[in-house]
Amino acid sequence: MCQKAYGSFFAPLVDVPAKGFTWTRGLPRMFQSSNHVARGFCADCGTQLTYEAPGDSIAVSIGAFDNPDEIEPTIEYGTEGKLHYVDDLASLPKRETLDDTEGAPFLKSIESYQHPDHETPEWPVKERRK
Repeated sequence: MCQKAYGSFFAPLVDVPAKGFTWTRGLPRMFQSSNHVARGFCADCGTQLTYEAPGDSIAVSIGAFDNPDEIEPTIEYGTEGKLHYVDDLASLPKRETLDDTEGAPFLKSIESYQHPDHETPEWPVKERRK
């Protein structure tokens, strides 16, 4: 289910206690992905934010944090759905995004409309709203 929900190989999540957890700006939109699980996402940018199952914790997307490199996974869960090549991803040739501006020239002038990795007075920024 996580691969479908995230459109990716896996869903990197961290459990936090639900009690005391608060959102700093608005609430996520929710999608009931099964009879027991709801998934939260940002209605403004589409970022996947939570996996919420019965219990006293909430799983929050590591990549949605301002400093995701500070949150290290401690368990690989749901391995029955693991794609056979995931463990070999680190051995693939590497290149940075801007290394491909010849094949994709738009990359030189791309502006991200995702929420920046810092607090903002308002989100989304007014001039970027559609």
